Amino acid sequence: MNNDNNTSYEFDANLICDFFLNTERQGPGSPEVTLKALSFIDNLTDNSLIVDIGCGTGGQTMVLARNAPGTITGLDFFSGFIDKFNNNARKLNLYDRVKGIVGSMDNLPFEKESLNLIWSEGAIYNIGFERGLTEWRTFLRTGGYIAVSEISWFTDERPAEIHDFWLEGYSEIDTIPHKVTQMQKAGYIPVATFILPENCWTEHYYLPLVKTRKIFLDKYAGNKMVEKLVEFQLHEEKLYNKYKAFYGYVFYIGKKI
Repeated sequence: MNNDNNTSYEFDANLICDFFLNTERQGPGSPEVTLKALSFIDNLTDNSLIVDIGCGTGGQTMVLARNAPGTITGLDFFSGFIDKFNNNARKLNLYDRVKGIVGSMDNLPFEKESLNLIWSEGAIYNIGFERGLTEWRTFLRTGGYIAVSEISWFTDERPAEIHDFWLEGYSEIDTIPHKVTQMQKAGYIPVATFILPENCWTEHYYLPLVKTRKIFLDKYAGNKMVEKLVEFQLHEEKLYNKYKAFYGYVFYIGKKI
């Protein structure tokens, strides 16, 4: 950890969301990875109901909408994200079937067994991987799919520095086989699992943050908490570059049985 021992969850959630408001994606990912995950989903039609939980500003949601049939609802607790999400949908002429709503992932406003696909890139950690899979399953139709990306260990052992960093920030981080087992226990057939490539972090996440940090520091000039948040993110990026062989994001795709 850094010298002030800050971790991401110690920062105000609204401050973090305000920072990421200026980014297309709020976590590691890419259009190519979204499409790869989508390729494992069968039987979507124009009548399908799709929900992107923790959608952020909708970078991945718009990729889904341009490549999959059905109606898509994006859900996020931060109203600023949803405002930008809906503006993006309008600009792309997708608003007739893509809409964002403010809501909580632990209290979904959908009918039970009404959804064909639940999507969530880099956001399920907010409720917890196992809890999210279990609770969200209620809203899926039998034969429906869930597709989530989740931070995971690539090895059974790893250096103490990165082990402690992630364990403090997200205690549910685990190895890929353990995550797959959790998916099975939650009532899904594991359909596919794949590791997000390095460029999802470097090119599509960290590189755009260079400009975002400047905008944020200028907006909140002299704000010590903002400076600490930026410092923490730079520290996280440094750790990734040092220990990327040991962890990363993994897509988990399951089918409700």
